[in-house]
Amino acid sequence: MKKLLSVLLVLAMLLALMPAAMAEGAQDPITVTVFIGAAGDQPTEDNKIYKKIEDELGIKFEFEFLAGDLDETLGIKNSDEETLPDLYDGSNSAETLEVAGVLIDLMPYISEEGTPNIWKHLHGTNAKLDQLLDEEGRLFIIPNYGIYYNREVKRHNGPAFFIQKKVIAWNNYQVPKTLNEYFDLIERYVTANPKNEDGLDNIGFHILSKTWHRFCLINPVQHLMGRPNDGEVIVDINDPGYHTETFINQPYAKPYYKKLNEAFLKGLIIPDSFTMDEDTYMADLSKGTVIGMFDQTWAFGTATQALLTDKKYEDTYLALPLVYDPEYVDGKVIEEHYINGTVMNKDRGFGISINCKYPERMVQMFETFLSDEWQITFQWGIEGEDWYIDENGRMNMTTEQVEHLNDAQWKRANKAEAIWASSPKKQGVMDNGNTWAPTDQDEIYNVSVLTDYDKEFQKNAGINAWEDYFNPPIDLAPYGEAWQIDKSPIDEDYNTWLMLQEEWLPKVIMAKEGEFDTLWDQFIEAINPTSKIYSDFMQEEVLKLVKQALGE
Repeated sequence: MKKLLSVLLVLAMLLALMPAAMAEGAQDPITVTVFIGAAGDQPTEDNKIYKKIEDELGIKFEFEFLAGDLDETLGIKNSDEETLPDLYDGSNSAETLEVAGVLIDLMPYISEEGTPNIWKHLHGTNAKLDQLLDEEGRLFIIPNYGIYYNREVKRHNGPAFFIQKKVIAWNNYQVPKTLNEYFDLIERYVTANPKNEDGLDNIGFHILSKTWHRFCLINPVQHLMGRPNDGEVIVDINDPGYHTETFINQPYAKPYYKKLNEAFLKGLIIPDSFTMDEDTYMADLSKGTVIGMFDQTWAFGTATQALLTDKKYEDTYLALPLVYDPEYVDGKVIEEHYINGTVMNKDRGFGISINCKYPERMVQMFETFLSDEWQITFQWGIEGEDWYIDENGRMNMTTEQVEHLNDAQWKRANKAEAIWASSPKKQGVMDNGNTWAPTDQDEIYNVSVLTDYDKEFQKNAGINAWEDYFNPPIDLAPYGEAWQIDKSPIDEDYNTWLMLQEEWLPKVIMAKEGEFDTLWDQFIEAINPTSKIYSDFMQEEVLKLVKQALGE
C-alpha cells in the first residue's frame, strides 16, 4: 500500500511539473478554423512548424484563404454567426468585422499576471494601447505588424511608384524623380521593347483598382504632393488646426489622372487594368510583363516571390518616391516624404470570432507565440536545420538556408507563415543584438534580399541601399496615420465616396481624346458632396487624436 501511495505521489508531482500548455494540448486537442483575407497557399501535411504546434500545444489549423472579392466574402461570412471561423483576419477591411460585431473583446483575457508576453507587447514597447482601443475600451485585434522591441530596423516596405530594375539599368541607372520623368521612361522603354524576354507583350503601367486594393488608384496624389500615407486625406501638419481635406477632388489631383489618361491613349495602360482581380494582377507582375505600377511593397510580395523563384531578378521592382513636377503645383519644388515614422498596423491581424468555443485558449496561444522561443521558431526556424550560430556569436544562415527564404515550395513545408503573418509578433532587435526578422540581420539581408543582380545594380547605380533613393523617415504626426481612423460612423457616405471613385476614375483615365476635362468636371461634381462629409469627419477625428496624444 505504501509502495502504491509512493508511486501515486511521484505521478502527481510529475503531472504538476508538466508545462501547462503541453498538459492542455495532450488532454484536449483541438482544430482551429482560420480565415485569412488574402490569397495564400495551404501548408503541406508534414509542415514541421505546424507539427511542432500540434505536438506541444495540441492545436491544428484548418486554413481558408480569400478567393474572390474581399468585401463580398466578408459580408457573406458575417451574415452567419454559426459558420464564422475561430480566427478571423479581415485584411484591409477588418473594420467591417468590428462593425458587424463578430469579434470578441480581448481585454478581459489580457493581464500582467495571466498574459505577461502580451502585456509587455502592448505596454513595454512602442505600442500605444489607447490608440488601439475603441471608445468603449475594447480591443478586437492586436496589430500583426508595427510593434518593435529595442529599436526598429527601417526598410522601405510601403507605398511608392515601382519600376522594373532592368528598365533603370537600360536607362544607364538614372532614376526618374518626378511624374513626367517616370512616364517618359516607361514610354521610351516600351517603345524600344514592346515584348519581354519571354515574347509576351509588355504593359507600361498597371492599376489594381478593385476593393481594398483600390488605394493603387486613389492614394498616389498625396505622395506626389510630398506627404506620407494618410489614406485618402492630406493633413497639413504645419497648420495649428491640422487642416484635413480629401485630395481626390482638389485641383492638384487633376494632373495625375490627366497623366494617366495620356498614358492610356498611348497604349501604356490597358483597359483590363480596371476589371482585373488581385489574382490576375499578381499573375501579370509574376510574368515580368508589367513595367511599372503604384502599390505598396508588402502588397505584391507573392509576385516578388514568384519572380525570385523563377530567377527573374531583373524583373523585380525598384521603389521610387516620385513627386509632382513644378509645373503642376504653381512652380513649387516638392520635397518627398514617403517614409513615415513608426506606426502600428492598427486593426490588422487576427481577431477571435464570437463563434470560437475556446477564446481563452486562443489568447493563451498568442501568449505562447510571443515567447522568445516561438518567435525565433516562426521567424528563423529550427536551430541546426534553418540557422546556426557563427564564429562571432551571431545568428546566421548558410547560402542554402538563405535561399530557402525565397523558395515558396520550401516554405510550405518548413514555415508557418499563414498563422504567423496575422498573429502578434516581435519586430526590431532582440536583447542579444540579433534581429527578430532574419532578413533584417545585415549578414543575411545582403545575401537573401540582395541577389547578385541587386548587388551589381547597386554598385552601378552608386547606392548602398534601396532606401538611398528616399529621404529619411519623418516624425510620426501626433494623430498617427489617418488611414487608421474608424470610418464606421459615416460608413454609408464613406462607401458611397469610395464607389464613386471606383466608378468614375477608370472612365476619366480611359477618356477619349478631348473628353478628359468634361469627364473630370462631372466626376468632381459627383464626388464633392460625400468628399465634404468625409473631410469634415476626418478633420474632427484628427483633432481628437492630436488632443489625446498631447494630453489635452
